[in-house]
Amino acid sequence: MNETKTEIHEKISELKKDRDAIILAHNYQLPEVQEIADITGDSLLLSQKAAQSNADVIVFCGVHFMAETAAILAPKKTVLIPDLNAGCSLSATMAAEDLRKWKASHPGAVVVTYVNCSAEVKAESDYCCTSSNAVKVIGAIPKDKEILFGPDMYLGAWVREKTGRKNMHLWPGSCHVHHMIKTDAIKKLKSDHPQAEFLMHPECGCSSSCLPLADHVLSTQGMINYVKTARANEFIVGTETGNLYPMKKGAPEKEFIPANTEAQCEFMKMITLEKVLWSLEDLKYRVTVPKKIADRARQAIERMIKIT
Repeated sequence: MNETKTEIHEKISELKKDRDAIILAHNYQLPEVQEIADITGDSLLLSQKAAQSNADVIVFCGVHFMAETAAILAPKKTVLIPDLNAGCSLSATMAAEDLRKWKASHPGAVVVTYVNCSAEVKAESDYCCTSSNAVKVIGAIPKDKEILFGPDMYLGAWVREKTGRKNMHLWPGSCHVHHMIKTDAIKKLKSDHPQAEFLMHPECGCSSSCLPLADHVLSTQGMINYVKTARANEFIVGTETGNLYPMKKGAPEKEFIPANTEAQCEFMKMITLEKVLWSLEDLKYRVTVPKKIADRARQAIERMIKIT
């Protein structure tokens, strides 16, 4: 495609009107994709906006489980993902059959799954959660109830420590991108930038050893909101590097240092400006969830949305 970025923007704007479409983009998306989005945010915010949208078409610039969530919450809408191959390494660590077997070995346990999982896994869950409300979701469950938490063991370990829930079992899954963030690298960055605050996402693979080094443990949206009013002017950011773009946009006078410059999600980066245009032109690729699965998954997602 030889069109300029401006020409692509104009075409997208025209097609949005023609299709009655809205574009949602996750904070890890490429900057040019975030720029053409109507709404950017983390999984929780985008889930809420999908449910509230009056648009006929939702173009979800994120990964597949996010588009599935939108399709579950807005079953009468046409939900599109610009690249069907935009998956998630964390979601892939837990299949519905895995969860069913785990549940069978812990009868009566309450199942809480991180929203980074498939619709089939959500359908086997009692609650979903995001990194921004996981502590509140666990806190809403009676303390005598056994909890199965998956698929992210690092988020689960952090939540278990925050809530003191000894009866909380963790699935051994993780995000390959957040696994790249290492304790030694954080120590070096803190030494090189003694005035910087270290902001850590709870999915980080070094969560147990990095926790004492963290000034704040925050979701992606939590980081974006925090830096706007924080006194510090320099931040070491422990999450996928795409999040630095909205952070810088919200606080342009401040400096943001990635905890690992290689911590980039290749699945998130599959969505490009051109693919967003093609998605609107041809209404591809539509994401649907079978009604039987969607109805069960919706209960867990709606419980998550209510606990904010």
